[in-house]
Amino acid sequence: MSTLTIAISEERLRQLEAIARRFQIAPEELVRVSIEELLSLPADDFIRAVDRVLSKNAELYQRLA
Repeated sequence: MSTLTIAISEERLRQLEAIARRFQIAPEELVRVSIEELLSLPADDFIRAVDRVLSKNAELYQRLA
């Protein structure tokens, strides 16, 4: 198994932690399950989801680059 490190805003981290608490799991587990769910989508749905996320967060990604 590999490890992936990402940077997210403090606000997003708080949101992630709140959702994870509701499910009574670690935030890391919530992210892992979410990624697995995303990757299990049919290819067309996955590409649309990725395009939506990338375009929605384009400015943030530019600042982080």
